Amino acid sequence: MEFSISNKAKVFTTSLMVIGLLFTAIGVFTSMNEHHFETRLLTNGLINSFFFFAIGLGALFFLALQYATETGWYASVKRVIEAVAGYLPYGMAMLALTLLTITFMKGAHIYLWMDPEYTTEGTHHYDSIIAGKAAYLNPIFFWIRTLVYMAVYYLFLRGFRMRSLEEDRIGGTDLHFKNYRKAATFLVFFAVFSSTSAWDWLMSIDVHWFSTLFGWYTFAGMWVSTMTVLVMLTLYLKKLGYLPKVNDSHIHDLGKWTFATSFLWSYLWFSQFMLIWYANIGEEVVYYITRIEHYKMMYFGMFLINFAFPMLILMSRDAKRNAGILSFVGVIILIGHWLDVYIMVSAGSLGQSAKIGFLEIGMAVLVAGFFIRVILNNLTKAPLTPVNHPFLDESIHHEI
Repeated sequence: MEFSISNKAKVFTTSLMVIGLLFTAIGVFTSMNEHHFETRLLTNGLINSFFFFAIGLGALFFLALQYATETGWYASVKRVIEAVAGYLPYGMAMLALTLLTITFMKGAHIYLWMDPEYTTEGTHHYDSIIAGKAAYLNPIFFWIRTLVYMAVYYLFLRGFRMRSLEEDRIGGTDLHFKNYRKAATFLVFFAVFSSTSAWDWLMSIDVHWFSTLFGWYTFAGMWVSTMTVLVMLTLYLKKLGYLPKVNDSHIHDLGKWTFATSFLWSYLWFSQFMLIWYANIGEEVVYYITRIEHYKMMYFGMFLINFAFPMLILMSRDAKRNAGILSFVGVIILIGHWLDVYIMVSAGSLGQSAKIGFLEIGMAVLVAGFFIRVILNNLTKAPLTPVNHPFLDESIHHEI
């Protein structure tokens, strides 16, 4: 069945982008005289470009995971996963543009290690700790790594998509096994790049601090956000009468993934916090001192939202099959994990001067509207149910 974007969806996404643009403009005009205005603007650019890029990347990871494990149940929702993963080129372009602007501004007080004032001996702000990390944290090597990450992600995404459409045309199992091999290779790259890119783009903002769990923690937030988008998009399509082969068991499985990844994120949040806070080593605990002193309600509130809501509401079997409950929890989870990224970036770049106002809300809504529109457009480019997937019959008869 072919999907077409309804006029209501077009109006909704356009309205989001217009409202977001209006709020952003108000935020710019009311804060442009602030001392750290450029840093605040680019901080928000980094938050939103990374957050939505990460959801697209999470969908690519989840697609590769299904190929590598030769999962059968997902075949009926495969095109939904591909549509979300298809946002990745747009997300990469937006993230790259933000990072390029920050680089030209010598870090814009976001990445202090990009500013020669902090790495050149004899300058006023010279910092021996930052200078000691210059072999890894320097603009040239940073961009080499960033371009490698994005090239690898794009090439695998393009390959999976081309073979998926080709499979519709010719059938057989050759393309399936090629996807199986390619997916296993991708997961090896992803296992490394998902952590190192988190170090580069997010952890290096707090340049004096590091955590061996940070890459996993960022990955878990990305994964649960992706699963939330996948289940909400599937429910939306079902409501419109699409995806007739998707049954309650498919929805239940997506709900279980949302439930499980929420616990994974919560476990990693607590593990990182507890080990560092209990050890009470000055150069490690400084990360949490900043966030607890200036973001206490938001920081712990964000944790409770992202942990308690999925745990308490999605625990039962019926809740994981209920569209209303899943949609409500999904919206809460997405807001909670956007706040997680907001705190990760803003606390390091703006410290106590960070705040949520028109600029923050406007940019988030603007990019969210664009994100939704791109995904809906991606859904129009291929039949919503793959025609010759070797596990399609198993997926159609999936019951748990």
